[in-house]
Amino acid sequence: MKILIASHLEQSAIHQLQHSHDVICTFNQPSADLFSLVKDREVLVFRSGVDISPALMDCAPQLKMLVRAGCGLDNLNCEYVRNRGISLQRIPEPAAQAVSEMALALMFALSRNLRQADALLRQGHWAKNELEGHLLTGKVLGIVGAGNIGSRLGVLASMIGMLPIACVAEPTTDVVHALCEKGITVAEFDKVLSAADFVSVHVPLDDSTRNLIDARALSLMKHGSYLINLARGGVVDEGALHDALTSGRLRGAALDVHQREGKGQISPLARLPNVILTPHIGASTVETQEQIGVRVVEIIEAYVQQQTTSAACAAEFSFTAPTLRTEMVRL
Repeated sequence: MKILIASHLEQSAIHQLQHSHDVICTFNQPSADLFSLVKDREVLVFRSGVDISPALMDCAPQLKMLVRAGCGLDNLNCEYVRNRGISLQRIPEPAAQAVSEMALALMFALSRNLRQADALLRQGHWAKNELEGHLLTGKVLGIVGAGNIGSRLGVLASMIGMLPIACVAEPTTDVVHALCEKGITVAEFDKVLSAADFVSVHVPLDDSTRNLIDARALSLMKHGSYLINLARGGVVDEGALHDALTSGRLRGAALDVHQREGKGQISPLARLPNVILTPHIGASTVETQEQIGVRVVEIIEAYVQQQTTSAACAAEFSFTAPTLRTEMVRL
């Protein structure tokens, strides 16, 4: 197969693919021209940060499969993919543990003022009796979007004594029952925001979730509560969040995803001392990326095997059909 890897992929997975396939890698190459390199490719592997537009896919007439090395699809025109009949494979499972662990890490850091404590100590200031800290145990965790990641976070949070409450897009009986089995209470969006001491966002970015956490949503949150966003930057209105943080309604926030991402971009929240900002590293653990790499290889090899089997069946039918027709004539 002719494969284009447009985003970072674990190196051993790349080596495995190179052993049997024609592989081009363009990540970490700012000057790479995807439009020219994709022309003869049959498989495109990508993550967030790369715009997989209809114009790009139009340049690849032989493109048969897209492999999203993760779960979000906000950088892909899914309707175009469906209409063209391109196979789309996502790998959502490995990131759930990593992102949910990071959400907990950010909650710990916010509640214990770790950013300020570290900065003051580096300046020689011993602030032992000045920094206010709070326990996570006994606090209500509001989860906006309890899918693979959000539900895993709820399970981890309950293990340390937090009380998880979540809202989901389609609260069917089966979904509600499955979440209750995990110790997660399901409620409406507004109720989750108003009840929570910590709100953690885990929804995909689409038309229904863009600026979901806006000024109105933030006004529903408790005074002194915290917001964590590991979903997508466009889900949170950063201007409204800035106002909520500077007014004192929110005690703090942590964002791993941002409305504007990439080299040279500076968040409008960067000057606030009660904010933690990280560069979209929620799923960036060694173990998670190894698991994703393994799955990418498995998906591509399974597709090749399927294509080979289909071709063999077609060839067999083509070979046997004339014989059958001859026998019918003889009869």
